[in-house]
Amino acid sequence: MNNYFINRRTFLHGATTTLALSALGVKASDVWKPAKIYQVALIGAGWYGKNDLFRLIQVADVEVVALCDVDKKMLTAAGELVSKRQKSGKIPKLYGDYRKMLAENKLDIVLIGTPDHWHALTAIDAMRAGAHVYVQKPISVDVIEGEAMVAAARKYNRVVQVGTQRKSTPHLIDAKKNIVDAGLLGKISHVEMCCYYHMRNNGNPPTEPVPDFLDYEMWTGPAPMRPYDGLPHIRWWRTFNEYGNGIMGDMCVHMLDTVRWMLKLGWPKRITSTGGIFVQKDGKSNIADTQTAVFEYDELNCVWQHRSWGTPANSEYPWAFILYGEKGTLYGSTMQYDFVPQGKGEKIHKDVVYEKEKYPEDVTEERIELNAAPATRLHMIDFIKAIENKSRPVADIEEGHISTASCILANISMKLNGRPLVYDPKKREVVGDKEATSLLRRPYRKGWVHPEVDKV
Repeated sequence: MNNYFINRRTFLHGATTTLALSALGVKASDVWKPAKIYQVALIGAGWYGKNDLFRLIQVADVEVVALCDVDKKMLTAAGELVSKRQKSGKIPKLYGDYRKMLAENKLDIVLIGTPDHWHALTAIDAMRAGAHVYVQKPISVDVIEGEAMVAAARKYNRVVQVGTQRKSTPHLIDAKKNIVDAGLLGKISHVEMCCYYHMRNNGNPPTEPVPDFLDYEMWTGPAPMRPYDGLPHIRWWRTFNEYGNGIMGDMCVHMLDTVRWMLKLGWPKRITSTGGIFVQKDGKSNIADTQTAVFEYDELNCVWQHRSWGTPANSEYPWAFILYGEKGTLYGSTMQYDFVPQGKGEKIHKDVVYEKEKYPEDVTEERIELNAAPATRLHMIDFIKAIENKSRPVADIEEGHISTASCILANISMKLNGRPLVYDPKKREVVGDKEATSLLRRPYRKGWVHPEVDKV
């Protein structure tokens, strides 16, 4: 690490974990137990769906009664894995259509780990069926989907936790309390957020027959039907705007949500974005490889930058946020944070918390994000406690909607050649801009009905 940051190491895993637990209303000395055995199902049994489910199993007494996925091979394998992880040892019932699963089971909790274009329909249907929902970010692919999800949560009185688990990340909870809230930064009037990962898949695979174990029609659902050119899961789908909102929707949503939480920010006053495919022009991908966005607040600009090529601006913080205050600067990421005071003063550094000793199964779990596992566990505890307390979780659906919709609006601005957009969430329109307002809702493929705020 650069010597700029190693003046003082203050990291204590135990102290940071205790702070995170206390922030969630859980005593570190207690063994937390939910009030009942929750009946759980998962829609989307791929990588991150299973990751979320396994973290829930680790911290709460649950019975996974059903799994749903359109890939029969992945679904069967997921069923076997779950049977080895849950106390009962049972293989959950397996479904290819989530609607049949919801109709045949009385569920307390539904986890949603599908691609983005399926989040809204599955979440709303699960709420309507009586379940509380944990949905991955971004919550939607268009702004009106998100508005409908918030409306459904309020109408059916459901707890909906969004997978923006930076709010439950121990070292970032510490940074918020002991750096931001303690006033070490002074007035904060500029924020930078970035992602410089080379994460944009950009191949040219040939069209091929759909394998018999995949229901590609159901996988596509309300999205446009692309010619089949290989299994879309394992990130290939993320390289197409048909199913998501590119790196802006995938990565900026995390950092913007974190900044909003730390600084207690609501909707941006205005959003502007420019970018496009500037470097990686070969291949099928249609998401931007370069993008800048500005989310404006009173006397504060939050600026996002991503490039899926070249080198990061700071190799220690390739996916990060930076809060610039009059008294100092706070660098934050999923791996660490660094506070650098203005002038003389003491630098503060803390690292990510790992819990490999407490949860040894983490070490052998395929494709686990070890740095995110403690945060996701705390996020699940907060989710269950909100259900039991009939309260809002730390990553409530409305907060997830603001962060998601802001990123979607940035993409709309980019599509409109950098036109500044002002969104009115009460009227659900872009002020004075009919063209931008028309882009708040994506057309659904024939046979699928877009959710409406007043019809959930």
